[in-house]
Parts: sequence; C-alpha cells; structure tokens
Amino acid sequence: MTYLVLHAGRVGGLLGQHVVLVTVSLAIALAIALPLGVAAARTPRAGTLILGAAGILYTIPSLALLALLVAAIGLGPSTAIVALVVYAQMILIRAVVAGLRGVDPALVDAARGMGLSAPQTLLRVEFPAALPVLLAGVRVAAVTLVALATVAAWIDAGGLGVLLFEGIATQNDDKIVAGALAAAALAIVADLVLRGCERAVQR
Repeated sequence: MTYLVLHAGRVGGLLGQHVVLVTVSLAIALAIALPLGVAAARTPRAGTLILGAAGILYTIPSLALLALLVAAIGLGPSTAIVALVVYAQMILIRAVVAGLRGVDPALVDAARGMGLSAPQTLLRVEFPAALPVLLAGVRVAAVTLVALATVAAWIDAGGLGVLLFEGIATQNDDKIVAGALAAAALAIVADLVLRGCERAVQR
C-alpha cells in the first residue's frame, strides 16, 4: 500500500495503459466474434469448426503465445493486443452462439411474417433478444483480459503488469501489492459496470 500511496501518479498512468489495452482488444475481438458467432449459430458444421479453432487457440499458454507473436511481430502493445484478441474469441463467440440460439423461434417467425429480411431480423429482433447473453459474455471476456493484460508487460506492452514484474525482479513487495491491488480493482469495476448494463438490458 505504501508504494500505491507514494507513487499514485505512476500507478495511475500504468492503469490508463491497462485500460487502453483491454478496451481496444475487447472492441476488436467483439468485431471479429460477432460475424463468426452468427455463422456458427446458423450452420452446425461451421459452428463446430469455428468453436473448435477458438478452443484450440484458447488453450495455448499465454506466455507461449506471446513468445510466438514477439518472434513474428515484435515487442510492444500491438503484439499484446493481438494476443488478447485471440484469447477473447472463445468467450465471445460462445456468447454470441448461445444468445442467438436462445432466441424464441416465434419471434423470428413473426419478424419474417412482417416482411423483414434475414439481415433485418438479425439486427432488429435476434440481436436485441440475445443482448443479455451477449453482455454476459462481454463481461467475462473483459475480466479475463484484465488479468491476461498484466502478463503483456513481459513484452514491453505497459500496463499494471509492469509493477508486478519490477517488484518480482527487485524483490519489492510494495510494488507487487500495488500492481495486484490495482489490477484486482480494475477487474471488479469492469465486472460491476458490465453486470449493471446486463441487468438494465434484462429489465
């Protein structure tokens, strides 16, 4: 706690880097997962392939994936974002598939009966009905990325992991505690905010 109080400015700066890493990665991951999730929900064979590939990528250890990406891309935040996007896919695609498959078929039939096309039905009926499940997936992905982003400091991507690695290297317990507390607080805040959004949508 001493380091957190005495160096609040530095901790705040690293916290800002962490938030940017997670936010950008989550936005890119969601943009990729939505069409993949729709394809997986619509076609069983495509669903098996897409979810299988996402599952394989998700099982790769984070340090191993980062090492592979560093060899291909180099050090820095961009490499970390690629890794975080990869890890978020499994969670987000599953949420999209579960949400769309959980929509009442009667709603879809009613929309088609009103003359809506397939894309219009997806955007105006299915996605709104599936939104609570989608937000639940986004919440889980966000908390997961907050945790994984701490490891990204190993490849010079910044974030709160810098305090953890510095603390371990110098045996400075105050730095380790400051980094851990800040990362935990960020994960809790992200969970509470997205959980609130999820409940608001359900109501």
